[in-house]
Formats: sequence, C-alpha cells, structure tokens
Amino acid sequence: MTDTVIISGVTDLDLAQTLDCGQSFRWVRQPDGSFSGVAYGKSVNVSLDGTDLIIKNSSEEDKKLWSDYFDLDLDYGKIRADISKIHPVLSEAARYAPGIRILRQEPYEALCTFIISQNNNIKRIKGIVQRLCESFGEPLPNGQFAFPGAKVMAGLTAEDLAPLRAGFRARYLCDAAKKVESGEVDLELCRTLGYDEARAELMKITGVGVKVADCTLLFGLHRIEAFPVDVWMKRAMEKLFPGMGAEDFGEYAGIAQQYIFHYSRMHPELF
Repeated sequence: MTDTVIISGVTDLDLAQTLDCGQSFRWVRQPDGSFSGVAYGKSVNVSLDGTDLIIKNSSEEDKKLWSDYFDLDLDYGKIRADISKIHPVLSEAARYAPGIRILRQEPYEALCTFIISQNNNIKRIKGIVQRLCESFGEPLPNGQFAFPGAKVMAGLTAEDLAPLRAGFRARYLCDAAKKVESGEVDLELCRTLGYDEARAELMKITGVGVKVADCTLLFGLHRIEAFPVDVWMKRAMEKLFPGMGAEDFGEYAGIAQQYIFHYSRMHPELF
C-alpha cells in the first residue's frame, strides 16, 4: 500500500538545488514546485513544507530509504561552517546554495548516468536516461520506469542501444554492464577500498576515466572525499582557487565541490 510519508525536522535541503544540480538525471520539477522522479525502483513525488519532507506514493517502510537517499543524517550545517574556513570564495559559494546535499544514489545507475554525461549537457543526458529506462526498465506506477540493472543491460549490444541516441557512449554502457554483472568490477567493494584503488577499479571499464570514476564514487558510493573536475570545475579552480587542488578541501571535498560547481554555473560573469 502506498501513501504519503513525511520526514520531519529536515534542514539544509533545497530540492531544486539538490535535484537539478547535475547529480541525478531522473527528477522533473512540477508546476507546483515539487519534484517527481524515480530512485531505487520507486516512483515518487517529493516536496518540502518548511522542515517537513513530503514523499507521495511511498510507504512508511521506505522512510529510512528516503532519509538515506537525501543524506539527512549528515550535519551539513556543521560541514558548511568547517569548509567555509578553507577559502573566502568557498564560504561565499556555500552560503549561496546551502540547500545542496549529496544524494546517495544506486551505484550502478550513477555509473551509467555519468558514462552518459560525458561531453553532454543535462537536457540531453536526461533524454538518453529516460529512453534507456523506457526501453529496458521495469514499468512503475505513474507511467515511470525503473533503471535497468546490470543483468538486463549485460545482454544488450551497442546496436540494441542505438535508439537511445547515446552515440559512442553505448559501447561504454555495454562494457560497464558486462563487467559489473560478471563481478570483474565490484561496485560495493569500491565503498571500502582505498580511494585510488576504488578509482582504478571503476576505470577497468572502457570509457571510464578519472572524472566519471570520481562522479560515480561521490554520487553513487557516497565517497565524499571525491572531487570530480569537469570543464566548469577546471575553470573555477583556475580562476577562483589558483594553486589549489582537491587535497586542499579535506575529507568533505565532494561537498565543497558541489557548492563550487553550482556557484560557478550560476555566476558565468566570473569567467
């Protein structure tokens, strides 16, 4: 039985900042400001009313799942205060979007969506991901589809994926599915491996370089020391944090990265 679940006492969460900042590609903002989307094979609608997180089409037994997904047990206020001491621009970026949290996504889905994200924009990524789910995922309520697992995708070829219009990325998706399904790449092991070893494990997959590996570690495996660097971040680091690197942002580098990334995208005049 599905119903409406309410998680009370939620702070430091802005749904638009968190769900529209390029972490996940399965959420769509609705006219009333809520977001409809799919995570862990569940199709829900989420909204905030003050400090109440309202999750429609869910059940009470999934309360912990959504609390984990939005990383509600981590004290982002304290983290923001700590990392703001590192650099004045980081302090400003953290104040600009204090509602960003790092989503705890399903690791295989995060791996695939960030493979798709290579040399791509958010609108096109969302389209490819949606077509992938509609073509090969399990149907869910509200006309949605689950993300297909590695077992399903391991049986597909690049030709099977051609209608997705993913281009060169189709071959990479096939390789990822086969290596994850066979155990050649162990995603769960990447939670506990040393960081460099975890990155190397993911980079066994054709087409997975440092940036896609770092995104998978941060957004799919909650390795919040990860600091993905794309074109925007490279520009931001050179312009706003000259001489600094990921290691300068400490154990919460991934959270700092999200503040910097969002701040940079929203302030193109700085560049």
